[in-house]
Amino acid sequence: MQKTVRRAGIDEIDAVAAAFAHGSVDEAVSTWVVADHPEIAEAFRTQHAPRLIERAIRDDEVWLAGAGDEIWAVSLWQTVTSADRVVAEAAEARAMAEAAPGLRPLTRMVAVTALLAEHHPREFPHRYLQAIVTVPEHRGKGAGGAILADRLKAFSDASETAFLEASTERSSRLYARNGFVRTGVTHTLPDDGPTLIPMWFRG
Repeated sequence: MQKTVRRAGIDEIDAVAAAFAHGSVDEAVSTWVVADHPEIAEAFRTQHAPRLIERAIRDDEVWLAGAGDEIWAVSLWQTVTSADRVVAEAAEARAMAEAAPGLRPLTRMVAVTALLAEHHPREFPHRYLQAIVTVPEHRGKGAGGAILADRLKAFSDASETAFLEASTERSSRLYARNGFVRTGVTHTLPDDGPTLIPMWFRG
């Protein structure tokens, strides 16, 4: 079936959230955060993912790839004009961790959000690929690449830049094939966490 790329609508929150949660099941950072805590993983699937997707559809942009009504891949894009958002998210994570001391997934979430708040580039404005995931049964069909090609052409046409942090060497190669360039700096999360690879697209 032919793939199409389109922007998600507000009436698709449930379907997009389900696809996003399913596609995130083995994403490197998410897996590290919830490791050995299946109850947190379940809460992500049933509670956090729908809230995240609703906010992204309402306030940012969610782009999908698939065939017909099927959702094969989900991507979340922000337009970043200041560091206020990443700083606020880091503060929110700290407050949650302080309310439940010793809960490792929250401690790890603090590490992630603090790293992003400290190192997110202060070059504004830019587009930010917050996340892109592919539903496991549709991997290898080029859905993620189709989203990237579509969005990056739009950014290039508009003379916009885009930034992301790849969470694996494999994903960094996909981004590189689509025009992203590594900054030369990496950030390794503590406690045997994954290494994030910052990359820029400059058209």
